[in-house]
Amino acid sequence: MRIAVSADNKQGLNSVISPHFGRCPHFVLVDVEDQEIREVQVVDNPFYGNHEPGQVPAFIASLGANVMLTGGMGGRAIIYFQQYGIEGVTGAYGTVKQSVEHYLGGQLQGAAPCRESQEHGHDLPAAGEYEKDELERLREEADLLRQQLEATAKRLGRLGH
Repeated sequence: MRIAVSADNKQGLNSVISPHFGRCPHFVLVDVEDQEIREVQVVDNPFYGNHEPGQVPAFIASLGANVMLTGGMGGRAIIYFQQYGIEGVTGAYGTVKQSVEHYLGGQLQGAAPCRESQEHGHDLPAAGEYEKDELERLREEADLLRQQLEATAKRLGRLGH
């Protein structure tokens, strides 16, 4: 199985998860066999600066991925991944290694559109829509990071810290 993971840097398994798959600068490809990581490869996202809907899922499919792990993605992207037979999984955070381990352990599964996608009615593909500018991308990433921080704080609270 090949797992693609959105990443903010090129440090392989130690890369930090990017909060949005389509707007990440890199992808880490993790080949897994019998629940063990066998090979790791980092590739640049050729559509990092700007892309049309569907281009990044097509790129991930061309890399032979079966699963796409990321912090968040829009509803359109989830549908594109389904059309390619790729399992989209949102809610990933921390490092690539942690997220892959959470996925393999069953703690990370399923995909839901990010809050911004829902608020703007982007749950379904819409013709002619393109990525937002850099400021909107950063606002969305900040919102996703806040959500991840809140989830981490809740987990810490349950652990009594």
